[in-house]
Amino acid sequence: MKIIWNSLILVLAVSCGEGEKYYTYDDFSKVEKIDVHTHVWTGRTDFVDVAKEDNFRLLNIVVDLSKGDEFVKEQYAHCMDQKNKNPENFEVATAFSMDDWDNPDFAKNTIAWLEKCFSEGAIAIKVWKNIGMEFRDKNNELIMIDNPKFDTIFNYLAERKIPLLGHLGEPKNCWLPIDEMTVNNDKEYFKEHPQYHMHNHPELPSYEDQIAARDRMLEKHPDLVFMGAHMGSLEWDTDKLAKRLDKFPNMCVDLAARMGQVFYQTIEEREKVRDFFIKYQDRILYATDKADDGEDEGVEVQKDTHERWLQDWRFFVTDDTMSSDRVNGEFNGLKLPKEAVDKIFSENAKKWLGMFSDKDV
Repeated sequence: MKIIWNSLILVLAVSCGEGEKYYTYDDFSKVEKIDVHTHVWTGRTDFVDVAKEDNFRLLNIVVDLSKGDEFVKEQYAHCMDQKNKNPENFEVATAFSMDDWDNPDFAKNTIAWLEKCFSEGAIAIKVWKNIGMEFRDKNNELIMIDNPKFDTIFNYLAERKIPLLGHLGEPKNCWLPIDEMTVNNDKEYFKEHPQYHMHNHPELPSYEDQIAARDRMLEKHPDLVFMGAHMGSLEWDTDKLAKRLDKFPNMCVDLAARMGQVFYQTIEEREKVRDFFIKYQDRILYATDKADDGEDEGVEVQKDTHERWLQDWRFFVTDDTMSSDRVNGEFNGLKLPKEAVDKIFSENAKKWLGMFSDKDV
């Protein structure tokens, strides 16, 4: 009887220790979380409704999709409308159009627009891959992110400690043939968006050129708070990403639309990936790139978003054997400690982006 009692005590002690150190799959809706990369460009509330149910808050991001200044302003209006309707659930990152680039007052006009956005509650600004991959000046020269004409804008942001979010370049897969890409979601995306499939455009800057331009920009602006969207386009190698995080102390990254690459590396090198997330837990922000533009059925948007959030939660908090349509093959979750999960899913968003800093989270 004594042996049984001691064994029961040991089992209970181990169980309590697990509960103190790790979350479970069932803790999903109990833990407050932030998704720092969403695009809700519609007036309906389906997206924020599912976020409330799943205990998520959101950063709603404007993007210059090379459709002109009015398109950027239309997106911004949708984002601010969502924030005004749900101030406890939304923050906004604005953007600027490149259409005014050849105007000698480009920097002045851009800063005036940004000041308006920040005065209305925007907390950050995003630049997109059209810089470096698409936009050309009046002389047909492709504009890279380290172009000196951006310096005044980036100095303005650095002085005011306003974060710059950068989707610069693309996944390394973008420069490979479709059948050589490592993850299925990249194969699908570049089939559907051949204009951005750089394997078919050898006349444009290489992957290495894109990363080098981004790095030169950060070297010029060491005080700029920078969030590399989509794992800083270094999603394919945690060692390469770690090298940049070590070099640029004011750089963090989000995970938006790159969990497939994380799964892919986990299949073969789970412990290496887990060690990376633990070591750099202060520099990684959870994000999905989920969107709602009002075109798909609201119930489908909610279902797809909930399933994505839930799968990612399972990956980070359990060591379950999992599968995903983004990769071929099974992998085990990372089962990160609570401290790391809290940072990745919420605390880093407040620290790096100032999200909900004046609210109880």
